[in-house]
Amino acid sequence: MTFGRALALLACLPTAFAAFGITTSGSNMLVDSGAGLVTTINTANGDITSLNFNSVQLQDSSKFTQLSSGLGSATVTSTVDNDIAVVTIKTDTITHYYIVRSGENTLYIGTFASAEPTVGELRLIARLNKANLPNGTPESDVEGGQAIEGSDVFLVDGQTRSKFYSSVRFIEDQVHGATGDSVGAFMIIPGTGYETSSGGPFFRDIDNQGSAQQEVYFYMNSNHEQTEAYRTGFFGPYALVFTDGTAPSGDLDTSFMDDLGLEGYVAAADRGTVTGTYSGTLEDIPVTIGFKNDDAQYWASGSSGSFSGPAMRPGTYDVTLYQGELEAGTGTVTISAGGTANVDLESTLDTPDVIWNIGTVDGTPAGFLNADLIEHMHPSDSRMNSWGPITFTIGSDDESAFPMAQFLAVNNPTTIAWTATSDQIGKTLRIRTTSAFAGGRPQITVNDFTSDIPAAPTAVDSRGVTRGTWRGINQVYDYDIPEGTLVAGDNTITISTVSGSSGDDFLSPNYVYDSVELF
Repeated sequence: MTFGRALALLACLPTAFAAFGITTSGSNMLVDSGAGLVTTINTANGDITSLNFNSVQLQDSSKFTQLSSGLGSATVTSTVDNDIAVVTIKTDTITHYYIVRSGENTLYIGTFASAEPTVGELRLIARLNKANLPNGTPESDVEGGQAIEGSDVFLVDGQTRSKFYSSVRFIEDQVHGATGDSVGAFMIIPGTGYETSSGGPFFRDIDNQGSAQQEVYFYMNSNHEQTEAYRTGFFGPYALVFTDGTAPSGDLDTSFMDDLGLEGYVAAADRGTVTGTYSGTLEDIPVTIGFKNDDAQYWASGSSGSFSGPAMRPGTYDVTLYQGELEAGTGTVTISAGGTANVDLESTLDTPDVIWNIGTVDGTPAGFLNADLIEHMHPSDSRMNSWGPITFTIGSDDESAFPMAQFLAVNNPTTIAWTATSDQIGKTLRIRTTSAFAGGRPQITVNDFTSDIPAAPTAVDSRGVTRGTWRGINQVYDYDIPEGTLVAGDNTITISTVSGSSGDDFLSPNYVYDSVELF
């Protein structure tokens, strides 16, 4: 081999063969894990411009990995100490960290925000090389699609797709990512990584979009069915992990970050915990306990009447007992550093003896028509069952025939037919809903009686169910039925969608059903 060829070969060798550490050349800061991952960060703005993993380029070359839509400009500094490299990216309101430990192909990440960024919603977007990471979430691969709603729902090969259809409830969403040939890039949100986000345990947001790039997200704050104010402070820790294609565990140990002095970060020693009991919820329905205040949110799963919460920041929290996704009881608890608090919760839901019911009182449309599909496709999708309008007959029709959502311009009204005996004359019809759009709410007609129109539900600035979620604000509507209206024999109850607004098709006023009860 000639000397020139040898030099050329050396020039082509991947920088991953270098030792662990940070080097800077011009506007490029290279962070080498010493184990195969070399991350290049633009020192002018904090964008990640290269992710070289075992000689494979995983970063898209036209759009970069960045916070929000890119910070524009930022001050980028770095330190290396005790086999830990910390890159700090700072603006007037953002302090963003990329942290690499020697021998690990993981970007540990933390984001401190004193205000929402002006460059877009607070989110990290890893815009990756789709040629090398082609496998994301099929329902969110929109490449080559035709927009059918806004600029974010597309028709691709006869199927509806959207980045929204990659979303998973926070309580379940610890690991998501994309893979290729013996390679994978995964976002991990471990432990209390959602503590500064907003929306609670059942909020869901974008995880992935496939377009010209393969995008993997961690959404920290967004207005996609936003039900509470944004929080500020330290978001995370979270991580971008590179593997041989195997999904990593969500139990990522980030305890080493306790000693790094990250802005807004609360170490384990400065946190407290909570235990407690609950009672009065329906059997065989999952129980979740939520905690929230202006600064943080947490949740724990209940089992056999008790629960144990995560390590929480000190403060006083509103506590919610959830029966499924429905608020069933409340309390308060105060957490102190190093302490363990206790709270006992009891369901205060009104549970009358019903004559009949459709659905389960759990804050979800589970079991209803199209409820098993709505999270991953648009309601107009050809794979959806016909929305109706339908007539549902009590005593003979299965709940799977009852629509999970009712749209003013699509499947309005829903009719309930029922043959009553003389001892089945109810006085109240109760309808529970989980979300609403454009002021949609139910009005009922029972035989020859028509109810008043209820007050409009609390508005949520989002398209809601067409974005693949039923999680909004739970509502309950009680309708008093005048004596003599229901009769022994055949009865007809008509539920109509009403609103002061209008819209076309699935963007017409609508709501999502939780349950219907007569008592």
